[in-house]
This record gives sequence, structure tokens and C-alpha cells, in this order.
Amino acid sequence: MIESAHPFVARLPIGEPIPMPADGIPGWSTFPIEGDLRVRPLEPPVLPEPPRDGEDGPGSCRSCLHPERNVIWSDEHWRVTHLRQPSGLPLLLMLRPHGHFDLSDLPAARSAELGPLMQRVERAMLALGGIARVHVNRWGDGDAHLHYWFIARPAGMLQFRGACLAVWDDLLPPAPEQEWRANLAAVAKALAADGGTARL
Repeated sequence: MIESAHPFVARLPIGEPIPMPADGIPGWSTFPIEGDLRVRPLEPPVLPEPPRDGEDGPGSCRSCLHPERNVIWSDEHWRVTHLRQPSGLPLLLMLRPHGHFDLSDLPAARSAELGPLMQRVERAMLALGGIARVHVNRWGDGDAHLHYWFIARPAGMLQFRGACLAVWDDLLPPAPEQEWRANLAAVAKALAADGGTARL
């Protein structure tokens, strides 16, 4: 548990206006919002931070308490899940270990499996056709159970390139349910072709 702030925090302009940089993210051709924007003032740090979901172990972890929820594929050690409903992009998936680990305490044997498994998930998503890239992200602020996001970017949609892809997903209308379910089934089948079990 971290009780004191890093010296970096002491240099931050907490509560003060921060100017929008002229060459910053809002100027990128991939930034999805236009118009006048302001940077929110920084709030003071909160230490110790509130616990993440599952921080106290498997008994407090939604992923461990509901291991079968939204699973499209699994093997002995890993599972791939969806997010319950279609979103704006063709497909978003998450890769999670069955065991309650974060990246820092992932056993060596699971770590050795992670890279090849990430490649399999990406290849399965690219095989849907019309997918230019699969962005792989890890944000660990909400959940102490390791999970990687796989986000499919449609080919030709250059405006969706880069770090704002997840923002675009929130802004776009949801994909049709039938199309989304077909994409889930195709990825599950492709993953199962190399081992594990399709769960759809």
C-alpha cells in the first residue's frame, strides 16, 4: 500500500488551470472530438488509493467469483471474454488467467504462455476480415485480476488509429447484435483450432 506521493506529484499544478497544448492530442487527426476544450484541473492525490476490485484476493474478485461469465474460449489456464453487449467497434475482447494474478505476480509458466496466446487472439481477430489492426492494452486501475484488452480497428478507418481507439468505441453506435455474435463465434472457433475450447 502506497502511503506517500512520488516527488513528481509535488510539482503538479494541482487545482490550477492547465493550458491546452497547441500540438497536443486535440490537434491529432485521430482525436474524435472537435470544438473548444479545456483541460480539467488536477485534483489532489488520494493516498492510500481505494482498493481495486479483487485487491483483497479471489473472494473479492468479480472475475474469480464469476469465472464463466461472458467466456467465448478457454483452456486450462486462460480464458477470453467479451463485454456482455456489442460496442461501437467490430470487437473488444479480454484475455484473463483463471488464477487470481496480476502481471507482477503472474507465475513464470503463465508468463511463458502469455506472448503466444496474445498472438493467437490477435490472429483470430484479424481473420475476421476487414480488420487492419488489433490494439492490445492493459489498464490495471479498476481490477486486480490481470486482463488484457484486444480492440479491433476496422480497415480503412484511419481516423481510428492510435490511442483514441477506445474513445471512438464509446462514441460510435453499437454494432448489430447478430454481427457481433458472429464475430465472437468466429474468434472462439479460430482460437479452439489451436487448442482449448470454444465456449459459444
